[in-house]
Amino acid sequence: MLDSLIAEHLDRLVQTMAERNFAVLTGAGISTPSGIPDYRDNEGVRRGRQPMMYQEFLAAPEARRRYWARAMLGWPRVRQARPNVAHEALAHLQGQQRISALLTQNVDTLHDQAGSHGVIELHGSLHRVLCLDCGRNSERDRIQQLMEAQNPDLAGVDAVQAPDGDTLLDPAFEARFQVPHCPYCDGERLKPDVVFFGENVAPATAVQAMTAVEQADGLLVVGSSLMAYSAFRLCRATVDQGKPLIAINLGKTRADEILDLKIEGSCEQLLPLLARRLMN
Repeated sequence: MLDSLIAEHLDRLVQTMAERNFAVLTGAGISTPSGIPDYRDNEGVRRGRQPMMYQEFLAAPEARRRYWARAMLGWPRVRQARPNVAHEALAHLQGQQRISALLTQNVDTLHDQAGSHGVIELHGSLHRVLCLDCGRNSERDRIQQLMEAQNPDLAGVDAVQAPDGDTLLDPAFEARFQVPHCPYCDGERLKPDVVFFGENVAPATAVQAMTAVEQADGLLVVGSSLMAYSAFRLCRATVDQGKPLIAINLGKTRADEILDLKIEGSCEQLLPLLARRLMN
C-alpha cells in the first residue's frame, strides 16, 4: 500500500505525463536495488572518502595504480549487477513511446541491459576503458583479465564495495599492484571511459542531452540528488523553458526549490506503477 500523500502525488504525475512526452533523467538511486552503492545520503552529503579526481589521475602514476587496484576488486560486482523493476519499467515506457528520451548519470549500463535504447550516458560507462595515449577503447573484461593475470596475489582479497566499482582496499595491496597496459599501444595511461570528479562531460554528450531536454515536454528525475551540475543544468533548462520538472527521489535534491512536484518514494516501487497506469 502506498502512503496517501505518495499516492496523491503519483496520481498527479500520471495525469501530467499522460498529456505530455517527458524525458527521464536517472541517477544512482535507481541502481541501488541492483546492489550498486550510491555516492550520497538522503541529505545529499557524499558518503565516505573523497573520490579520485581527474587531475590527480592524470598527473600521478601512483594514483592510477591505486585506482586500478581497487577497481580490479570492484568490477565483478558491477559486471554481475542486473536491472531491477525500475529499469524495466522505463524500458517498457520507452518501448511504448511514452517517454521521449532516457538520460542517465549512471555508468553501469543497466538501462541498456533492461532493453532501453539510445540511452544518453552523461558520465560514460564502466564497461569501456579508454587509452589516453592512443585513444582506443577496450572492453573492461579484457582489461580485467590482464590485471588478474598480473596480480594473482589480489585474487580472493575481501574488499568493501564503494560507488562506481571502487573498493576500500588496504594500501599494502595497492603499493605492489601491477598497472595494466593498453592492449593496442602498450601505453600505461588507461582510464575507465567515465567522467571523473573534476572532469567535464564530453561536449557532444552535453549537446545531445540538452537537445533531448529541449525537445521534451517535461523532465522526470529519478533517483538523483542532482548535486552534479551536468544533471542540474538540465533541470534548470527545463524550468527556464516553462516545462514541468518532477522528481522521484528519497531525500534532498539540488533542485528542490524549482521542482513542480517531488515524490519521496522508492523508484523501485513507483516506476512499475507509473508504467502500468500510463500504458493502460
